[in-house]
Amino acid sequence: MDAVRSDVLVLGGGVIGLACALALLRRGVSVRVLDRGEPGCGASHGNCGTLTPSHAIPLTVPGMPWKAVHWMLRRDAPLYVNPRPDWDRWRWLLGFARRCNLALAERAALARAAILQRSWTLLPRVLVEEGIECEYAPAGNLIVYRDPRTLAHELGEVDWLHRLGIAATALRADEVEALEPALLPGVAGGILHPDDAQLRPDKLVEGLARRVRECGGVIESGAAIEGFACSGQRVTTVRTARGEFAGERILLALGAWTPPIAARLDLRVPIQPGKGYSITMSRPDPCPRHALVLREPSVCVTAWGSGYRLGSTMEFSGYDERLNHTRLDALKRGAAGYLRAPVGTELREEWWGWRPMCVDEVPLIGPVKRWNNLMLATGHGMLGVSMSAATAELVASLVAGDKPELDPAPYAPTRFANM
Repeated sequence: MDAVRSDVLVLGGGVIGLACALALLRRGVSVRVLDRGEPGCGASHGNCGTLTPSHAIPLTVPGMPWKAVHWMLRRDAPLYVNPRPDWDRWRWLLGFARRCNLALAERAALARAAILQRSWTLLPRVLVEEGIECEYAPAGNLIVYRDPRTLAHELGEVDWLHRLGIAATALRADEVEALEPALLPGVAGGILHPDDAQLRPDKLVEGLARRVRECGGVIESGAAIEGFACSGQRVTTVRTARGEFAGERILLALGAWTPPIAARLDLRVPIQPGKGYSITMSRPDPCPRHALVLREPSVCVTAWGSGYRLGSTMEFSGYDERLNHTRLDALKRGAAGYLRAPVGTELREEWWGWRPMCVDEVPLIGPVKRWNNLMLATGHGMLGVSMSAATAELVASLVAGDKPELDPAPYAPTRFANM
């Protein structure tokens, strides 16, 4: 039987894949999305749901490797690297460590700021135009510190963000406590990012999937990728558990699953899965008014009208599918040191998901050299929701051959060898 054909096959039904599919449909392109599960079943489901231009500064800053080595000794540390032998993980970590210098971090920050700010402009417009209700609230994000030394050390990032054109304001302890009554007394101060926003990521993905279908796109759930057929420099067919599919263009938007799938196409993608955790509950009383980052334990707090979530942490342990309760307990313990009511009375979900962490902290968006009909849209790390709208715009422009609003060069996969 002949493969089912579309103009563009999108591999991956997370927030990036669905946003790209919708943008392509709006250009009059026929689109089919293939996903191994249901739309948004991966990292798009249980993340903290924040839109954060404030996160433009990458992790690849000087000193990060030494901090990671120190944290490796603690299984509940905000960043944990499993010390077991794994050549792919350790090669990635060495590459990451080599990039932890100021010059490269500044270059990454410029690229991240550009796509974050463009998405910050686009996403609210997309939500209105597409009629997607996901509890979007542009209420800002407040980073809270209890250690004056940590606050003093990170105040330099306020100036860095200002140079990138991103709003950030340092606050005294009394200003933080007045702004957020849900906090326990004794904070050292804070940094307010007034342009950050929040939403329910699961509802965003549900809305994107609904609009993809309403606009004529097809979503194939349960279509785990089993292989490819190629001819010359083209990928001609994608073989899946649901059958064979073909596309004039193929977009790989598989998040943390990109490396093992891309390896079947002789591509070595510099991504490692960074496992994040979250706990979703009913709203506590008192409930935070803002999205919060509790800095020392690195716990993110998001409160919606329909619920409340503690999330974050980063665990490099490969494709380990176990739910680590030590790390879930660390979220609750971190919140208890900052909030009057750290948890809600009703537990709704304990979750983990793999984030696609690119070695230079900049996403991979655009065509590859090896195959002339294959593009990538992956490697967004912890910022898939935050970067989704601008990624979709860039992908649609590249497919259409139009001049993109964003300079595509910083995100080009071809900045790496074997791509």
